[in-house]
Amino acid sequence: MTPTVQLETNDKNGYFYIEVDEKLAAKMTFVYAGNDKIIIDHTEVNEAYNGKGFGKQMVAQAVAFAREKNLKIIPLCPFAKKVFEKTPEYQDVL
Repeated sequence: MTPTVQLETNDKNGYFYIEVDEKLAAKMTFVYAGNDKIIIDHTEVNEAYNGKGFGKQMVAQAVAFAREKNLKIIPLCPFAKKVFEKTPEYQDVL
């Protein structure tokens, strides 16, 4: 079974995460900046899952979330920022 990105959120912040065998494998946190922006502030992948693309999957899910909710993303996290720089199709949410 392929791990899927899940989302937890409230009025102030949230996080995207991936679980493998009911254990947290990766997490990317964000905070809301007003009503129309989120700031991705941290991405972390458990060492055992490095190189599996979990970070990129979470960024892709954040982009889908932003498009669905009509939000812009400010990627302060260095990893997320790098993914945005390398992915031209994500520029619409910046």
